[in-house]
Amino acid sequence: MVDLPAAYASCARLARAHYENFPVASLLMPRRMRDDVAAIYAFARVADDFADEGDLPPDIRLRLLGGWQSRLHAAVAGEAEQPPAMAGEPADTAAMFQALANTIRVRDLPPELFDDLLSAFRQDVTVTCYGSWDALLDYCRRSANPIGRLVLRVAGYRDARLDGWSDAICSALQLTNFWQDQAVDAQRGRSYVPADAPGRSRAEVMHGLLQRTRRLFDDGRPLCDAVRGRLRYELRATWLGGVRILDRLDAGADRPRLGLADVPPIALQMVTW
Repeated sequence: MVDLPAAYASCARLARAHYENFPVASLLMPRRMRDDVAAIYAFARVADDFADEGDLPPDIRLRLLGGWQSRLHAAVAGEAEQPPAMAGEPADTAAMFQALANTIRVRDLPPELFDDLLSAFRQDVTVTCYGSWDALLDYCRRSANPIGRLVLRVAGYRDARLDGWSDAICSALQLTNFWQDQAVDAQRGRSYVPADAPGRSRAEVMHGLLQRTRRLFDDGRPLCDAVRGRLRYELRATWLGGVRILDRLDAGADRPRLGLADVPPIALQMVTW
């Protein structure tokens, strides 16, 4: 018999083990959503690690991602037997997929959004640079936007207008993360700065990219007032944290991160929004 509370607990442990600019299954998230959001995040976090972490060769990374997709499809199909475990997968993989399968079924989540995530992670293995802003946004459409749409569906929202605002915020958060971590990406032989970005100097190029990213945050801001209850404050905190990082990047900070000192001003802005 599946021990769902234990399965969701394993997802939550993994979620807490990774730093992100925005809260994942935080205390602001409605309690009824936390387990499901943790399961979604655990799925994406492990797949992202397959694509990026360690010194594995590309063929092994792609094989792990293929195995992860097979596990996803087995979970969606309700198959009792998961594909055989592969070297490099987390020890609690079976529990994570038990939780995810329950979340997909109970919340009626579109499996293609999970496939989109995996297609973006495979792209991270095979693509090291981007020729245009549009190509970069297409990557964000698959690497970040599905998470926002899945969270909205867990919350019970199925509205194309909300999806559009969510896409703008998620793309902005993804881009902000890219601009933060350029040095890390360079060590991996990868750059997300599009080749068609205008500017005569690196500073001009980055200023233009930061302004484009800021416009995406602005485009998505109405979402923070369009949802109800505690999720509204979760989204406000997410939006404010992302914009705060962007402000520091625009001021010339090197790899800025949010810390405890940022909590009071963000909390104040959340309630005086």
